Amino acid sequence: MDGARPRRLPPLRIWVWTAATLVVAAVAVLLWRTSDAAATSSTTAGAAPDVPASAPASELAESWSAALAPDPGPVVQSGRVLVTDARGVAMVDPATGQEAWHYRRANATLCDATAVDGNVVAVFRGTGRCDEAVGLVAATGVRDWYRNVPFGPEVELTGTARIVLASSSTGLDTLDPTGNTLRWHHDPAADCQVVGSTVGTAGVVVLQRCAGALQVQLLDGFSGDVVWTRDVDTGAATARIAGADDLVDVVLGDRVLVLSPADGSTLTQLPLPAGADPLTEPLLQTGTGDVALLWARGTLYALDRTTGLARWQLPALGLPAVSADASTLTVPEDGAFVRRTTADGTEQSRARVDGIPAGGRTATLGPVVVHATAGEVRSYR
Repeated sequence: MDGARPRRLPPLRIWVWTAATLVVAAVAVLLWRTSDAAATSSTTAGAAPDVPASAPASELAESWSAALAPDPGPVVQSGRVLVTDARGVAMVDPATGQEAWHYRRANATLCDATAVDGNVVAVFRGTGRCDEAVGLVAATGVRDWYRNVPFGPEVELTGTARIVLASSSTGLDTLDPTGNTLRWHHDPAADCQVVGSTVGTAGVVVLQRCAGALQVQLLDGFSGDVVWTRDVDTGAATARIAGADDLVDVVLGDRVLVLSPADGSTLTQLPLPAGADPLTEPLLQTGTGDVALLWARGTLYALDRTTGLARWQLPALGLPAVSADASTLTVPEDGAFVRRTTADGTEQSRARVDGIPAGGRTATLGPVVVHATAGEVRSYR
């Protein structure tokens, strides 16, 4: 005998513990690979860029273009421009189109997105419903909040200050764009069907058919309470909401019904030229100072917010950009972006450029002009 001690194997409990650890690690790796975290591509950026003080040049050319959600509303936020694709959102440099940050999901589809109050709000569909919402800081791309939401398979987001309206087959819901609060949910009455809705400074406006009657209803944007309800002319073949900023405007066939946001009374009616497709034509509205700016069928109207009457109107290709002091507008017109006074539409200067598409919202960032239509955003400098 050589006196060597026999080799002792580890106790059974060690083998069991080791095997269990390996199983847990393998499961963790599998869960990670199939998780939302692994399927999410997210980058961030530094602080919002400074916007140059210079104005657009007298001659402009297209700098870049990109795809966009069907109608995200205003796309400029924190000095950058929102662009979208099937998997998510990105903010890009207005002059070059270079990406500053992005948030995309390989295992989900973007339902819609909008930019408001310094945040980008995006809703995703992972399975059969648009059920996940995220708020991203527009300047940096850092995730501000996340929550599950009870929307249908399709949803349309519309934003205004402190409110994002989500319209889907499950009803109307409002989100706080800077927090994960789902403020309220609204279902139409049993005999009513919602045919249109939007949000603006006046609140949430709903167009609905109730037992054959066409109604316009204004809801408080923060509480969801009904402010007023009124029937409108059912003789029109088509009816759509044009906007809810400062005034409530409804397009009935070939006329605009201008309603008071206070009580829904009719302030005035504007005739529109015939010939457009009333079901698909762009209808755009915003407000500034003491006027509501309405664009419909190739004309920009500056409507007095008290009387609803047009102070001035002129041919245009969409909504203008509004200066910081609200005194001037940069209007997209045939062959140029024209700087005009808000008070009476007097021309002050023009930046000539060809190929401006119709039906867009305009924004200016120093020497850059951004023009966003349904499905596309273009930059000019």
